[in-house]
Amino acid sequence: MEFKNTVKQEGGLRISVSVIEKLAKISAMEVEGVMNVSVGSSGVKGVLAKTNLPKAVEVNMSDGVAEITVRVVVKYGYKLPAVCKDIQQVVKANVQTMTDIAVSKVNIIVTGVETVTEE
Repeated sequence: MEFKNTVKQEGGLRISVSVIEKLAKISAMEVEGVMNVSVGSSGVKGVLAKTNLPKAVEVNMSDGVAEITVRVVVKYGYKLPAVCKDIQQVVKANVQTMTDIAVSKVNIIVTGVETVTEE
């Protein structure tokens, strides 16, 4: 497991990359128009056919700076560029604020569009 180390006068702090991934996922779900943070909705057959599925959120650390990739399913009727821009801003701001780790960029991959059914 990869960690981001921060050493301060009082002691050290290690933040796991999986924690950054979780923060990014929660942050993306806060954005209006996001249905899910997921690799897609290909059903059981599609999941079983693919052996090397990517993660819904990936964080690559380089020299203490994070590059985040988020895969999302967007609700039908929302403008994709606007939703993606909002996700980028919210994820970057939240991760930087909560972890004190610089984020160089947030890549968004739209893996699907889902209709919202009212129950």
